[in-house]
Amino acid sequence: MAVAQRMYARALYEAAEEADRVEPVAADLSALAQAIDEVPALAAFLRNPQVDPTGKASVLDELSAGGEALVRNFLRLVADKGRAGELAEVNREFEALVARAENRLTVELSTAVELTDEDAQSIVGQIEAASGRTVEATRSVDPSLIGGIVLRVGSFRADGSVRGRLERLRQELVTSH
Repeated sequence: MAVAQRMYARALYEAAEEADRVEPVAADLSALAQAIDEVPALAAFLRNPQVDPTGKASVLDELSAGGEALVRNFLRLVADKGRAGELAEVNREFEALVARAENRLTVELSTAVELTDEDAQSIVGQIEAASGRTVEATRSVDPSLIGGIVLRVGSFRADGSVRGRLERLRQELVTSH
């Protein structure tokens, strides 16, 4: 995450917190980020350096009509500063700030086979106990892992899979000659 994106997200978060509007600001910003993800033409338009910032601000203003005033003002500022193409990234950082403030941790559990609900709850319970935070987990199945689990929290990745162990062993064999 670029420093500028973090800076913009923090500024919006602090303004929303001060106005006691974090939840509605998060909802509006998330909806806009989702629209950018789902409409490639919109993403391309916002990232196009040949489009005038006022044109981007106008489109963002239309998209956010009737929404949170803080978000609308923020979108104008971001467009004016030439950062409209980074809104999806700013949203991810904003969501991370909200999660941190609410003492939530979002994790992704990847396993070779589908976890039972009991097994998933057990893993989530261990993560909650270790982190002291409420854990929101998503689960995915990746048969190429062979066995074990890969845990992702933000940019942190803990690989306890059989495939990961085999890869580490291969690296040790290659470098120890």
